[in-house]
Amino acid sequence: MSRRDQLIPLYAADIREKFGQEPDMELLRAVAIGLGPAIYNHDSARVSGSDPAELETVRRNFLIGKLGLPDNEALMAAIREVLETYGASQRNKYRVVVYYMLTRHFGKESVYL
Repeated sequence: MSRRDQLIPLYAADIREKFGQEPDMELLRAVAIGLGPAIYNHDSARVSGSDPAELETVRRNFLIGKLGLPDNEALMAAIREVLETYGASQRNKYRVVVYYMLTRHFGKESVYL
């Protein structure tokens, strides 16, 4: 079993527990693959909800760059909504889970599938 295959069930568990949803495992796997080696590094595998520069990176590189969304206020609002649902006290906000939830939020599954 690859290291990625060991991590995906952790991400799925977070989606079930924190968001109350049954994850689309095909989409979840595709998001994890899309992040490449970043999922294996402790720092890059997580999103810091309290760091404005990190939130800007998610907005610019993922929502605008990867998903092709137009830049507007709704992007940052969606990021904050996902992070709030994930839980302020939750230290390990996995990047894969945040990106998965944002992909679903904006209905951009076709980028991955």
